[in-house]
Amino acid sequence: MSVAEIAGSDPARTGRAKRLGELLSRLGPVPTIALAIISTFVLTALLADLVSPHDPLATSLRDRLRPPAWVGGSEQFLLGTDVLGRDILSRLIHGARTSLLVATLALAGGAGVGLIVALVAGYFGGKVDTILMRLVDMMLALPIILLALIFAVTLGPTTQNVIFAIALVLWARFARVIRGDVLVLREAGFVELARVAGSSHFRMITKHLLPNVLSTVLVMASVQVGFVIIVEASLSFLGAGVPVPTPAWGSMIAEGREYIVTAWWLTVWPGVATMLLVVAFNFFGDWLRDELDPRLSQL
Repeated sequence: MSVAEIAGSDPARTGRAKRLGELLSRLGPVPTIALAIISTFVLTALLADLVSPHDPLATSLRDRLRPPAWVGGSEQFLLGTDVLGRDILSRLIHGARTSLLVATLALAGGAGVGLIVALVAGYFGGKVDTILMRLVDMMLALPIILLALIFAVTLGPTTQNVIFAIALVLWARFARVIRGDVLVLREAGFVELARVAGSSHFRMITKHLLPNVLSTVLVMASVQVGFVIIVEASLSFLGAGVPVPTPAWGSMIAEGREYIVTAWWLTVWPGVATMLLVVAFNFFGDWLRDELDPRLSQL
């Protein structure tokens, strides 16, 4: 690496850090609360083995269906127990890890494939664009719940199948949106100059187009997290998602639906956790979209 390159790298990093600082300084009360909720769930999921008071899989029929501590239950089980005597709080904590793991991997896979498809389709255009966009239309028409149910019946309900099913549909959403940005960027002046200078297709895509659509990828990912969590919970509720006895919020709701009158805590706590996390991601994603999309700031 030359001295010039070394000297030029520090201002670039400084500029990115400055932009990040400016972005965080514009955090209002709503995105701040949303970010705090998200951070709490993420930290809890990462430290699940340390912070959960009990083994989420340990059963005790003697302690089955105990209510929360403040309505006549035991302080040993703060949020109560389920029909097998498993601690609800511990299962909620480990369920957060399951939901966030599925969301992260599904988004990573979907965003990666969608980004590649969008860059290729938008840059080359013509028949390549037509073929890839018709494939995107076909994938968007597939109902994700039905697709996952088919996977569950043919391959068995596993966490890997849930991630694959969600990513299989999710990539098309990313490809459709990012392609629009690529179509605009390929006509920009700096791209034309790079083309005249003899840059290869690979360099044009990776050096000039890719960095300019990463903000769109980030916004799309933040907006889609809530959708992925809801889908994962729905599939687990239907028995086509994360297999039991692995803690998952959707399966916890399904297990408690028969006891909704006599043991309300079985369904209320996983439902509240799902609602809080999804709403927090939606609020934060909307704020991030407004901040990073210059077209919205001009309205």
